[in-house]
Amino acid sequence: MEYKRILTVQDISCVGQCSLTVALPVISACGVECSVLPSAVLSTHTAGFSGYTFRDLTEDMPAINEHWGKESIKFDAVYTGYLGSTKQIDYVKNIIATSLKDGAKAIVDPAMADGGKLYPGFDMEFVEAMKGLCGKADYIIPNLTEACFLTDTEYKEEYDKAYIDGIVEKLLDLGCKNIVFTGVSYRKGFTGVLVVENGTQSYYEHELLPNSCHGTGDIYASAFTGAFVRGKSAFEAAKIAADYALECIKESAKDAEHWYGARFEPVLGKLIEMVNN
Repeated sequence: MEYKRILTVQDISCVGQCSLTVALPVISACGVECSVLPSAVLSTHTAGFSGYTFRDLTEDMPAINEHWGKESIKFDAVYTGYLGSTKQIDYVKNIIATSLKDGAKAIVDPAMADGGKLYPGFDMEFVEAMKGLCGKADYIIPNLTEACFLTDTEYKEEYDKAYIDGIVEKLLDLGCKNIVFTGVSYRKGFTGVLVVENGTQSYYEHELLPNSCHGTGDIYASAFTGAFVRGKSAFEAAKIAADYALECIKESAKDAEHWYGARFEPVLGKLIEMVNN
């Protein structure tokens, strides 16, 4: 088996199970080398903590990429998560253009919104910049809210297949080659992931758990990327990521005091088994 290297670009919270603190161990558990480019360093993540520190690393990004070029370092895939500004998006576009091997894949999680709203600090200028990044991606991993912002579609909590199909068409019009559309629910009590690859749709439905955890989107995107680069098909990787995210949520439900993230570490062994089967 060829040993591959993924670059992930997103922030790192020193405490809090999200972004790079999730991506690095989850991708590594898939048996793939994980290189990182931190876009910012925070003492904790921003959901539920107060008074956190923040160090913006935007202007370090070009110099890091330039050094990689001098060392002839290339990547088999790049996976982007939370990016803090339009300037960071521009730098990521340059990384995609200069630091990937031939045939490498660009995987973009447009982490900017949920529950019908943009995350704090983001505006429509950022959305427009993210549309451009998604247009350069081989795979994008939006949730419903993000897909609606990317396509200028009204967000609905109740919808039918025609509504989702319309969003998919608009996403493809952006230039996105393939889509891993998470949180698509066609019936009560269930949700799932819709994979659109080479014009063909495949849907994996699973149970909708009553509890949710901060950072599960990062867990999902990281598991998908790791499994996919390891050699699974996009649909197989999407299924593995969904099953693993469910295991993380179930594990977290055992501890009511664990409010700041998902307890993904105790079930990493299950992810390893899924990827190796």
